[in-house]
Amino acid sequence: MYSNFKEQAIEYVKQAVLEDNAGNYAKAFPLYMNALEYFKTHLKYEKNPKIKEAITQKFTEYLRRAEEIRAVLDDGGAGPGPNGGDAAVATRPKTKGKDGGGEGGGGDGEDPEQAKLRSGLNSAIVREKPNVKWNDVAGLESAKQALQEAVILPVKFPQFFVGKRRPWRAFLLYGPPGTGKSYLAKAVATEADSTFFRSDLGWGKCLISLLCQQVGKCQLPFLCSISSSDLVSKWMGESEKLVSNLFQMARDSAPSIIFIDEIDSLCGQRGEGNESEASRRIKTEVLVQMQDYPSDGLAKRQLLQAIRRRFDKRIYIPLPDLKARQHMFKVHLGDTPHNLTESDFESLARKTEGFSGSDIAVCVKDVLFEPVRKTQDAMYFVKTPDDLLMPCGPKQPGAVQTTMQDLDAKGLASKILPPPIAKADFDKVLARQRPTVSKADLDVHERFTKEFGEEG
Repeated sequence: MYSNFKEQAIEYVKQAVLEDNAGNYAKAFPLYMNALEYFKTHLKYEKNPKIKEAITQKFTEYLRRAEEIRAVLDDGGAGPGPNGGDAAVATRPKTKGKDGGGEGGGGDGEDPEQAKLRSGLNSAIVREKPNVKWNDVAGLESAKQALQEAVILPVKFPQFFVGKRRPWRAFLLYGPPGTGKSYLAKAVATEADSTFFRSDLGWGKCLISLLCQQVGKCQLPFLCSISSSDLVSKWMGESEKLVSNLFQMARDSAPSIIFIDEIDSLCGQRGEGNESEASRRIKTEVLVQMQDYPSDGLAKRQLLQAIRRRFDKRIYIPLPDLKARQHMFKVHLGDTPHNLTESDFESLARKTEGFSGSDIAVCVKDVLFEPVRKTQDAMYFVKTPDDLLMPCGPKQPGAVQTTMQDLDAKGLASKILPPPIAKADFDKVLARQRPTVSKADLDVHERFTKEFGEEG
């Protein structure tokens, strides 16, 4: 099936090149972007290394051409110049880069290997504009404060940071899965009014944020999120180069923030005999990039301590407390019709001790379908004041014996209204749901907090 992605990509490329050659850059750009998306999907499934390398090379060329066109369209220019045929390797307009700046961090002198690495990083990142406010994140006041001091305040109030006062450079958010670490990251992007660049591989159990802020420049930060798995390559030496290029891309776009998901897979425990030399080099490269640490002379036993030192803040993101769980039920329920009272929400919070934020989200999602299930199973319906039909019991005044299928057959499907969510719906779901975080998991994080961290 994956060959269809390649064929679709080639078709988009043909159309893009035609529009490009005709000077229709506004039409060519989205066609190039569609082609890149299909190429990226194909690369996930392609097993032949030679074909994969060839497609990666083409991906890099088309990506570069699309960036040229976008830059010119943003500037309102006439065009980026001829595309040189289907290779799409036109002469680049002068952009800032390593020798003069560039958003992608590569100028005219960028070598093909570096372009390939950066293309791989770009393909692992997806743009997203989240809408998560601070108030949507329940609890975690210390973590919010640290993020505000590190990201929001330097951007909005650069005059605060004078003399020795500098924003936090790097900090680690750790804790059980599903406790809101990724939610915090999205809240940062929303509050900073910035685009959030996330890996399409999802979020793991640990998150690091590295700040490359340039205090005094009141521009919005570039935010990037990527999974650790995107930084690990089977080729000798390439993983370190991926790490190096990721940090350089952030520096070229400063002020910027990098979120590395599943950082524990890169910087976890070492020195137990199961660590390869390549793994140690990746960890060393992370250290070098974070604080210009000398890349030589770093012994194995020094790495774990050195990595911990790189984080100004090490903040534990625990399971939500009673108040936070109560807030989460309200947030996830949103404006869905319900008849729960404040005491009902408090009761739910007490029943879900030991639940993570993710567990509560799953619970509410299941509850949201309970009214639909009731409607499907209902044998009686009653007409509402709005002339709609809602499931009811057989003894309710005005009840009519019928089913959802019968109403659909009569052309009344659009008149059927599920009942509002009730406390009993939550009780039914909670009777079969269990928390996903074990006591052993919590003990590990709490021991680390006592030794090295602080409560979030």
